[in-house]
Amino acid sequence: MSSESVKDDCLAWAARDPSGVLSPYKFSRRALGKDDVSLKITHCGVCYADVIWSKNKHGDSRYPLVPGHEIAGIVKEVGSSVSNFKVGDHVGVGTYVDSCRECEHCNDKEEVSCEKGSVFTFNGIDADGSITKGGYSSYIVVHERYCFRIPDGYPLASAAPLLCAGITVYNPMMRHKMNQPGKSLGVIGLGGLGHMAVKFGKAFGLKVTVLSTSASKKEEALSVLGADNFVITSDQAQMKALYKSLDFIIDTASGDYPFDPYLSLLKTAGVFVLVGFPSEVKFSAVNIGMKTVSGSITGGTKVTQEMLDFCAANKIYPGIEVIPIQYVNEALERMIKNDVKYRFVIDIENSLK
Repeated sequence: MSSESVKDDCLAWAARDPSGVLSPYKFSRRALGKDDVSLKITHCGVCYADVIWSKNKHGDSRYPLVPGHEIAGIVKEVGSSVSNFKVGDHVGVGTYVDSCRECEHCNDKEEVSCEKGSVFTFNGIDADGSITKGGYSSYIVVHERYCFRIPDGYPLASAAPLLCAGITVYNPMMRHKMNQPGKSLGVIGLGGLGHMAVKFGKAFGLKVTVLSTSASKKEEALSVLGADNFVITSDQAQMKALYKSLDFIIDTASGDYPFDPYLSLLKTAGVFVLVGFPSEVKFSAVNIGMKTVSGSITGGTKVTQEMLDFCAANKIYPGIEVIPIQYVNEALERMIKNDVKYRFVIDIENSLK
């Protein structure tokens, strides 16, 4: 079933300049190819990446820019060679929509590490040479390889944040074998990524300690998210009590701060995973104690599908605040101030008209 693009039939909200202010916009998606899925977007999560590129923080934004890479929706059309999806299926799209499909990483279904660079869901260069536009829009056309099946019964609004926030912490947790019941995990930061690290940690049977600068988050961390311990990182006595007690630490914060106090909390051969983006990373030699410091971004198609299935099977849902798209500029400003529990999700289906 091939179809021709209808001129400017995709409704969206876009940034026009580095002010980052979003407003209504119309454009045309590329024509449906034989391997493509056309997805009616019902929900899109709001990620800090949306702020970064809307405001041209990296100096490479291409305007008009339609953000959004935590996409959930319903298949409305499939190409003639599509075998994994059919019309009506619930499907997600994450942070990338293409890759070379030939390199070692693509062959291992780790497309996010494609040697030629994966094509980002927005502000990237699509197969037809056009600029990719993200999920703050009414529909999207994506090669079936980069679509994920959302398990039956799992809410689409809840699925959306898993496609970036969820997989960003789940992937390194699996890679570093953090799914070992009885081990101990420290989570730095309790935002969109951090709260998912806590939820996954508890589902894996870990003893979870939240490491935070904000005492106001203690009750939420312990009573709502189920963390076992909460430590104020500015309290030296509390930090000293944790010395060499953690098997793993996931750092979801992006601020600039000394890393040595956190590395001192790791046991011998402990693992520190950085998923936030500080401007620089400085720490003392980790030779003594055989510690591992690792970076990570999102994840390949195989582990992303595994995560979605794991969340459905274990009834793991991100904390979300559902908003209409007309509120998105306020939401972005609130997110900059960490004023959200824990992820904004845009109700595209009911508000983008």
